[in-house]
Amino acid sequence: MEESRELNIGVLLYGCGHHQAAWQMDDSFIEQIGDISYYQHLAQIAERGNFDVVFFADNQAFNASDDTTLPAFWFDPIINLTAIAQVTSHVGLVPTISSTFSNPFTAARQLLSLDHITQGRVGWNLVTSMTDAEAQNHSLKKLPERSERYKKADEFASVMNQLFTSWSTSSFVPNRQDDKILESSDIQPFNHKGDNFQVRGPLTTPQSPQGKPVSMQAGASKEGVALAAKYADVVYSVSWNIEQARAYRDKLTDAITKSETPNRAIKIFPGLVTYVAETHEQAMAKKAELDRYLPIEDALKQLSFFVQQDCSNWELDQPVPDLPPVEAFKGPVGRYETVLAIIEDKQPTVRELLGYLSAGGGHLTLIGTPEEIVDTMEKWIDEGVADGFNLMPPSLPYSLEDFVELIVPELQKRGRFRSAYQDETFRMRLGLE
Repeated sequence: MEESRELNIGVLLYGCGHHQAAWQMDDSFIEQIGDISYYQHLAQIAERGNFDVVFFADNQAFNASDDTTLPAFWFDPIINLTAIAQVTSHVGLVPTISSTFSNPFTAARQLLSLDHITQGRVGWNLVTSMTDAEAQNHSLKKLPERSERYKKADEFASVMNQLFTSWSTSSFVPNRQDDKILESSDIQPFNHKGDNFQVRGPLTTPQSPQGKPVSMQAGASKEGVALAAKYADVVYSVSWNIEQARAYRDKLTDAITKSETPNRAIKIFPGLVTYVAETHEQAMAKKAELDRYLPIEDALKQLSFFVQQDCSNWELDQPVPDLPPVEAFKGPVGRYETVLAIIEDKQPTVRELLGYLSAGGGHLTLIGTPEEIVDTMEKWIDEGVADGFNLMPPSLPYSLEDFVELIVPELQKRGRFRSAYQDETFRMRLGLE
């Protein structure tokens, strides 16, 4: 009998949770959003559950459009994770880095410094950013076109890899008797000169204990998938159902085959939203309680961003108006494809669509008992459309605690998830070369 495949689990920490109404609950931690101990506590819960990684997204603009705007990106992700590193010992740490706005030398130095401090627990999520408001905080009038952003991202990733591996601790050989500190002949400039970056090198920080930080990416556009095929170790994906997950896997496999490294293996972590309880009815009640507080106006604004048109006048209890095919869409492609998939799958009213999107924006959403939820997780793993999941808890810390206390034991009982950490780096734990 074939041995069951173990899976990987990460968590995307965001505000009071991924449901838009989570902050309004009486027991939410909204007052703690600017307190680092809150994020440290969340990471400790994840580590108690033997998670592989805690992950922070990022947004480099703050648009306080109304009195309910959530300042979810209060801390810089690298600074936040550095504080988290001080109260955890095993869980991986992944910040988001924008190639559109970042300096590769600075970004590589920060990541590699944290990787040494944590003895090999760091990864990084490469993005190209999405809004003009972000660009206007970086001396640009508007965001560059997608093709231009991805060309820059390709060069950025290449330079980062050169910086990550520019010299090794094996060249650090302090010897007082021989009046020698370094094997200086091993540490030389690489002199990158490209269209966007000119970097002499080497980095001031030596190579990581794990070779180099784990490279992660979330782009779903044609350009994003091609970039992931070339550089990523792991991709975060948006998949509402297994058909969409299978289509994404096939798209990524095709891009890898056409890349310069056609035999590369890249792990896929779809986003996962869970409402879990001892009974199915109790799990449904947890979702209903959050949905009851859903601010319709804010939900419509989010939908407007996803579909790149004004939805404020859409009839809430009527079917969703016709939307253009993905080929004609000019905005962020991945989330738009998900919206189209939900509409095709559920034929929802506008109000029902908002409910599906309210937590996680259309990622795989599982509601039920631990057994029911793990059944679906196993199916995705066994059919090869996922290697793990990126948990997006509807409320924090409560949905995260539910996952650790109810779903993790069921996974462990079935031999699908570790019962304890081993003495290994983040890269080793993910089974990467």
